[in-house]
Amino acid sequence: MSPLECFVLSHVSDASDLSQLGGLTGLPPDRLEEILDRLVRLGALRARAVDPPETQPVARTPLPAPAPSVGEHEATEALESEAEGPALAPDDPAPAALYQQLLRDLPLDERVQRARVAQDAELNAWCYDPSPRVIAAVLENPRTGLTQARLVARHHRDAQGLADLAGRGAFAADDVIRRELLRNPQLQPGLIRRLWGQRRLLEQWKWSASRETTEQARRTLRETLRARFAAAGVAEERVEMIIKTEGRCLSALSGIAIDSKTTALLCGRPYASIMLIQNLGRWSAAAPVLIAHLLRQPLVRRNPSLRAILTAHPNAPKELH
Repeated sequence: MSPLECFVLSHVSDASDLSQLGGLTGLPPDRLEEILDRLVRLGALRARAVDPPETQPVARTPLPAPAPSVGEHEATEALESEAEGPALAPDDPAPAALYQQLLRDLPLDERVQRARVAQDAELNAWCYDPSPRVIAAVLENPRTGLTQARLVARHHRDAQGLADLAGRGAFAADDVIRRELLRNPQLQPGLIRRLWGQRRLLEQWKWSASRETTEQARRTLRETLRARFAAAGVAEERVEMIIKTEGRCLSALSGIAIDSKTTALLCGRPYASIMLIQNLGRWSAAAPVLIAHLLRQPLVRRNPSLRAILTAHPNAPKELH
């Protein structure tokens, strides 16, 4: 029997029907039927017809022997309490247990060959392999989709394997994969700049400030954010980021001047947020016309503390000093 068939066999006695067995193994019904039929032919299971046969599925009960090995039983016991349904989520423990107990110790060449043609639960299990060669084989597998790519992004710990994953455009564009990559400590700065260098400023700032992101990724994203903020042709993106973050992003952009278009867009709108006005008032790159515009806002006229912040700005109109 194959490791996948042993994995299914170890769960048969714990499931009352095909649906529950699917929840325990993470396999779709048609694939389960195929494996169960083969187990019957091998003599590992005995088929038992239940009346009426037209409306009831065929129930299969395990024979007393041969029983799964001790290793296989231990590999599946820890999964039963956490099984959530037939679909394997990225953090489902089933594929990790299958890999650790049945696949990890195989020779590298055999692991590569099997990962290239695996399917269902075994394909998910190969996503936990530490070798970038195995991960490359997983990515070459025609059955590999977003589920497997997300597992690789979350759990793989080799820079080459992550680079191979990011080189697949369809996977690199997935928001979940991007988030998992930023949480992966092996994501290299060059790959971060390639993946996020042309993303919108607001998205770059969001991930550069996220606690989910590793320290190295946050540092690289801040550098990328500053370089893109200083580039030409992103005035609308600058204003979008400043307004939607209420100016929180400005602390990471000190020393970077803005162009006249950005200033004009900021001066062309009313302001009703105390935090936004405070952050703009403490931003050294705020132009004199922007400070003057903020001083004319009704909220600032009614709030002496806001007015004090703005009048203390180096670029405040001279008549106010």
